[in-house]
Amino acid sequence: MIAITGANGQLGQLVINSLLQKTAAADIVALVRNPDNAQALKDLGVEVRKADYNQPETLTSALAGVHKLLLISGSEVGQRVPQHTAVIEAAKAADVELFAYTSILKADTNPMILAQEHKVTEELIQQSGLPAVILRNGWYSENYTQSLPVVLETGVVADAAADGRFSTASRKDYAEAAAVVLTSSENHAGKTYELAGDQSFTLSDYAAEISRQSGKHIQYSNMAQQDFAELLVQVGLPEGFAAALADSGVQASKGWLEDNSGTLGRLIGRPTETLAEAVAAAL
Repeated sequence: MIAITGANGQLGQLVINSLLQKTAAADIVALVRNPDNAQALKDLGVEVRKADYNQPETLTSALAGVHKLLLISGSEVGQRVPQHTAVIEAAKAADVELFAYTSILKADTNPMILAQEHKVTEELIQQSGLPAVILRNGWYSENYTQSLPVVLETGVVADAAADGRFSTASRKDYAEAAAVVLTSSENHAGKTYELAGDQSFTLSDYAAEISRQSGKHIQYSNMAQQDFAELLVQVGLPEGFAAALADSGVQASKGWLEDNSGTLGRLIGRPTETLAEAVAAAL
């Protein structure tokens, strides 16, 4: 059986959907914090089990009979290392045949604040001796397109990325890559994949594409790191997360969110979503 943590999340649901195109529902286990909130997953025919990162005792029964496990990195920044550690230990006790983890581009050297917990998690996985594959996901296109209503209202794309290039892909692309790895007859254990969109773009390119498709004039406003962090706090983000996102923009300006390897497209066997397609879908 194949189990997916965080199966109720945006990426988790897409992984489940992709797996259903490749294997039977009876072979899939959706691991969620609250099974009462997972009726949509149950309706798909997959087995839903309780698995709470903060309650390690739930992980033992959750992984019974599981041969392959995808750990989708937790969403609670600052708490992810102990949470991931609990899953790693449970997977080792369950003797899983393949442990997959969604990390971040160039995690071992990436200076981004958001990369720190990923780097530690990768080290813990290696130390565990688990047969593991690391999926280093780049930025999701949705990281930007989800804010499109505000951009259209204000006429501005704001960030601290200067002319940095982003190799984004859709969540669906990354989800499909995970499903391929989990169902492939090829042995992916011991491999690390740098996954990113086929094409890169600057945020000025992004603003221009929105202008082209919407008919509205949209411009990119490059802000100082602290100013951008303060703007994010003003629109409701917690200070710590706002600081991390502002840092991500600055690091992107230095090339840390660009990858031209084409690995993601080769893994899923098709081109990744383009910038124009992402904008069109969001509009």
